[in-house]
Amino acid sequence: RAQLQARDSDKGLAFAKGIAEGKLRNQSNLLKYLSKNRREKQPEIYAEVRLLADEVLDHLAELERVTGATVDECRGVLLSIEGRAAQKYWAGVKHLFLTEVDWPGRRTQGATDAVNAALNYGYGILYGQVERALVLAGLDPYAGFLHVDRPGKASLVFDLVEEFRQTVVDRTVIAIFNRAMAVVLDERGRLVEASRRSIAEKILARLDGPEPYEGKRHPLRAIIQMQARHLATFLRSERGVYEPFVASW
Repeated sequence: RAQLQARDSDKGLAFAKGIAEGKLRNQSNLLKYLSKNRREKQPEIYAEVRLLADEVLDHLAELERVTGATVDECRGVLLSIEGRAAQKYWAGVKHLFLTEVDWPGRRTQGATDAVNAALNYGYGILYGQVERALVLAGLDPYAGFLHVDRPGKASLVFDLVEEFRQTVVDRTVIAIFNRAMAVVLDERGRLVEASRRSIAEKILARLDGPEPYEGKRHPLRAIIQMQARHLATFLRSERGVYEPFVASW
């Protein structure tokens, strides 16, 4: 009941803004983390990626200025901020591949290149982890806030996944290509079984990897569950604010 009521109150907007903030901070932090070792060897790339990382963070000021009574009033503005920041983030990611990759930029539906196919497959694994965490926390995965509800769309999963995409999937997929691991597509542009299995192993290993969280180190899988529980207590007004997960760099 509290989750559904929050859709029509400022609580739903506060969560949506928190998710957007976490996404922007994690995008910027991943660019900074992956560009660190370019500082001496490729200073021009380092400078360009760091500039893009800072430009992603510049959108936080816009986010802070978003006000309204409900998330429905502000969804368009929030998604616009996210979209413009994402353009800078993916421009930065393109500089971080150590090998030549045929990558047209970020594609979701109908992607036929290896990088996007790997990203999309990795996100699918992450969606499953997030949906499970939400259900265990007593939340309805189909009643979201930032992402609009549609029949059959797990919109709350799409919400919470935003603050984990970069740390769990993007970082792992970039590492796969930088280590020249084989990512093979069939004639229809889909990942072959061996590549799917290899990507899944790496994503699941990353989920078991520890990250700093609330003063301790926890596996990312556990952090996802704790964030889902934090959301539940926030919606029930047992927690004053929803603080997104932000990875260190």
